[in-house]
Formats: sequence, C-alpha cells, structure tokens
Amino acid sequence: MSNELPQSVLFCCDHNAVRSPMAEGIMKKLYGTGTYVQSAGVTNDMEIDGFSIAVCQEMDVELSRHRSRSFDEMENWGDDLGSFDLVIALSPASQRRALDLTRFYHLEVEYWPILDPTGLGESREAKLVSYRQARDQIKERLLDRFGPPTEMI
Repeated sequence: MSNELPQSVLFCCDHNAVRSPMAEGIMKKLYGTGTYVQSAGVTNDMEIDGFSIAVCQEMDVELSRHRSRSFDEMENWGDDLGSFDLVIALSPASQRRALDLTRFYHLEVEYWPILDPTGLGESREAKLVSYRQARDQIKERLLDRFGPPTEMI
C-alpha cells in the first residue's frame, strides 16, 4: 500500500449515513484539505446517524452538517466518478456498485471490510461501543494506507 495521498478520494457504503461519512470526516481531520474527499451511498434513504455523529465528535470530527447522498445524486449534481483517483468501498454492496460504475474509468477501487455497527447493541452505551469500533477500524485503515497524519489531532 502506498502512503502517498491521492488528489481525490470517494468513500462509499450502503446509505452514506454511518461508515462513509465517518471515513470522509476522519480523513479530512487526519490529512487536511490537500486531498478532495467525498462520500456516497448505494442509496440515499437515511439521514446521518446520530451515533456516528457522537463517536466522531469524541475525536473532534464534525458530522452533524453532513447530508447523505447516493451515487445517482452525485452524477446528477455533476460529480464525475472518473474524476476521483481512488474509491474506497466500506461495504460489499457499495464495492459492487463502485466497480460497476467505474468499469470504464482508469481508477482504483479498494474494499475495506469495516464493521457495520447498525443494529448492534441493546443499550445506548453498547451501541456506542460498536460505533467506536467501526470508527477506530476506519482510522486504523486510513493510517495504514496513508501514513501518519499531516494535521495536528
């Protein structure tokens, strides 16, 4: 894996409500604005998840203003998938969709099997533990892939 930061990265998951917004926010926090970072989902049928907002806030990553969007909405708004250097899929469904949408482009699609914390845990605290696990997996993968943070955290 290369430690060099790409010029643009798209994170994707199923709904753009939990994992991909966390990855987008954490990457921006760790590596600043030198890389264009966005996120999308296979569908856009959910708002940003409150537990994602809470666990990212613990590391000073702001997600409350995030607006979920789908691959289709990206295209409708003029975001060309071919303009991204790297697509990182965080769920099997998003990996399939990304590979399908990028089959005519020369760009890299990576799959990171990140825990889906939705539906895990009975109590609020147990749910937060699951969301923290997903957040920490994302942060660890980012550090493994792109090296030490370039921004102060």
